[in-house]
Parts: sequence; structure tokens; C-alpha cells
Amino acid sequence: MSDTTTGTVGRRVFIDKQSPKAYHALVQASEAVRATAADAGLDRALVELINLRVSQINGCAFCLNVHTKAALRAGETTQRLGVLPAWRDTELFTPRERAALALAEATTDIANATAQEDAYEEARRALTEDEISAVIWVALTINAFNRVSIMSRHPVRGFPQQ
Repeated sequence: MSDTTTGTVGRRVFIDKQSPKAYHALVQASEAVRATAADAGLDRALVELINLRVSQINGCAFCLNVHTKAALRAGETTQRLGVLPAWRDTELFTPRERAALALAEATTDIANATAQEDAYEEARRALTEDEISAVIWVALTINAFNRVSIMSRHPVRGFPQQ
């Protein structure tokens, strides 16, 4: 059952609609992070790979849907998107991308201190300090959006075949 005036679906509350000021603050933070990433030299395709990998780990269907489309618009290939969950087992990603993905994963799974140290070492070899900071901020932000969508159970709607 849905009530669009309060932002509820069944037993879940669309927290973005229920608390629009808080959600708007998160959107503003994501806009600042997007600018930070661009200023650091991270291209949009890499930012979307980070968004997708974190969303895969968190199991956020809504964010996966949104960021797959964004990655394709940014020029990402279907081959690389298809193997992203197994990026370590391919040669399709550059050392810079691999470092960013490892750091994003370590930011998402903060309980694994060894993975954090390993990811940071790899990042130091392949990324500047500005890029390291930007990757972490991108991962932090998408983690927050994942939680908003998962806890709200935002639906993924299908579209007619084109």
C-alpha cells in the first residue's frame, strides 16, 4: 500500500520524502563531492564505477539502476560493467582504476582493517592525495545514498523495450 503524501510504501517510509531537509543536505553534500572529484581529476566514468561497485557490495538495486545508466552515459562499456564485481580477476581496469575500486571497497567494508591498509598502499602508488580523498568521499556518499534507498525500499521500475 502506498501513500505518496507521507512517502510510505507498505511498512517502509521513504525517508527522503519524509525528511526532505535532511535528504536535501545529503544531495548538497553529493554535489560538493562531485565537484571535489572533478577538481581532483577523477573522470565521471571512474566516479560511476565507484558508485556501482559500492552499490553492488551493499545490494542497492535502486542505486545500481541509476548508476548503470550514468556509467553508460559517461562512456563506460557494457563489458567492463558486466565484470565489475570481479574486477580483480580481469585486465580490463587500469592500475589507477584498480586502486580506486580497492579503496572504495575498503571504505565500504570498514571492519576489514587489513583490506584498508592494503588498499591505502595501492592507492598511494597509483593516486594523488587529492584523488585518494575524492575516492573516499565518493564512496562515503554513495554508501549514504545506498542506505537511504535500501531502508526506504525505493523501487526499480521497468521500462518498455526500446
